[in-house]
Amino acid sequence: MRCGRTPASHAAGRDRATGPIAPASYVDHCRRAGRVRGVLCCNCNSAIGKLGDDPDALRRAIAYLEGNAWKPTLVAPGVYQLPS
Repeated sequence: MRCGRTPASHAAGRDRATGPIAPASYVDHCRRAGRVRGVLCCNCNSAIGKLGDDPDALRRAIAYLEGNAWKPTLVAPGVYQLPS
């Protein structure tokens, strides 16, 4: 299966992740299962692919962007644990 612009994705006009999409839209698919997941813009489709279709990798990226990745956790008075 080849990712790319399709008449259906263009007609839908929405990225399932971020909302309205540009005229160039891409069919997102799971390489492992070979099934179509939805229509995304180029940036969202590329990001998911670069993260290896791994939800945990995406969660770590979100935590990093939100500034949660390096916040220490208080485990005892005066003792902090950094996330691994």
